[in-house]
Amino acid sequence: MAHRALYQALCKVGDKVVYPVLPAFAKPAWNHPAGPKTVFFWAPTIKWALVGAGLADLARPAEKLSVYQNSALFATGAIWTRYCLVITPVNYYLSSVNFFVMCTGLIQLLRIAHYRYENPDWEAKENAAH
Repeated sequence: MAHRALYQALCKVGDKVVYPVLPAFAKPAWNHPAGPKTVFFWAPTIKWALVGAGLADLARPAEKLSVYQNSALFATGAIWTRYCLVITPVNYYLSSVNFFVMCTGLIQLLRIAHYRYENPDWEAKENAAH
């Protein structure tokens, strides 16, 4: 119960600080059921780190990328993108981050497939390295 009181106190402080300076068009977003006062906002905000990591992997050589990891990113991104559009409240923000997680996984899978297509002996090179 203490966490609920702390949350409510933080929301009241946030309302007093942020609400008066918000432009009129942003006020509904501040009070939205999936807005910044809820986990529905902060969970996808933190999840953008997965997109950042996927983009950072663009600098890695394709032969060093994991098919399993990127398949998981692609699949979970695709599944959760759809799910975010059917839950109540509909969470477009979470849907967008999951869409980009799916896209980064797909791009990396395409890079891996292209590398393996261009280098038919990739498996022998990988086994020799181990």
